Amino acid sequence: MLFLILGVIVLVAGTVLKRSPEPGNRFGGTVTIVGIVILALGLLSSVFKVIEPGKVGVQTLFGKVEDQVLESGLHIINPLVDVTIFSVQTENYTMSAKSNEGPVEGDDAIRVLSSDGLEVTIDLSVLYKVIPSKAPFIMQNIGNDYVDKIVRPVTRTAIRDNAVSYAAVDLYSTKRQEFQFKINKTISDNFAKNGLEVQQILVRNITLPATVRASIESKIQAEQESQKMQFVLAKARQEADVKRVEAQGIADYQKILSTGLSDKQLQYESIRAQKEIALSPNTKIIIMGGGKNPIMLSDK
Repeated sequence: MLFLILGVIVLVAGTVLKRSPEPGNRFGGTVTIVGIVILALGLLSSVFKVIEPGKVGVQTLFGKVEDQVLESGLHIINPLVDVTIFSVQTENYTMSAKSNEGPVEGDDAIRVLSSDGLEVTIDLSVLYKVIPSKAPFIMQNIGNDYVDKIVRPVTRTAIRDNAVSYAAVDLYSTKRQEFQFKINKTISDNFAKNGLEVQQILVRNITLPATVRASIESKIQAEQESQKMQFVLAKARQEADVKRVEAQGIADYQKILSTGLSDKQLQYESIRAQKEIALSPNTKIIIMGGGKNPIMLSDK
């Protein structure tokens, strides 16, 4: 568009110079040619429009927004049309207590009051993108600054509105997934009305007041100590059971020996034992005396 306007101006200037008296009319032809060249370049640059990958173009003609979007690629368009580029790739908007993690410098975390009146600090990231077919709607009704008008205020409001239904400890532990699901639905519904699509809501961190954190840590430590003690007691019971079984086994064995073995059986077992010792290469047996149980001597 700029080249077109500049070309028209130069062309008009050349025409004026041609009609002017000497020596100005000498340059009229040259200026006219320059104006025609600039005008031609302007027409070429305005007629052919390249849309980069991951973007769409919204056409505006004399203040009217066209419904048809220009997809990525080369297009031939009306040279008088003004094209506004919108990114349709996934974008990330982070609100964090840490500096330089989001578009806002400094502490930009969301501080909310829980149902029990405690202040909870939440770090959050929103992954979203512009719906390509809704780009003209955004251009017409919101403008290019949809991040400041929609993304940021809608997200922060949804966090605050939903957090008041939960106790601080529940947000931190048991109800965190439920809370994330609710804010995801609230934000998604609102974004969809404004031409945006939520990809994912990431609750990055939930920080509780120091007193609450200390109470939770004390409770967790007490639970761990209780679990440890239960383990020690269970192990002691198992060891006692093992000893009880061993003692019962010994008692049963002794009972069998005292009531079930005869003298002949004992003599037989003694002979077997002596035979095994005699067959050993490292042992020699010498039987001395005439008793029932011989004396065994080894040369080792």
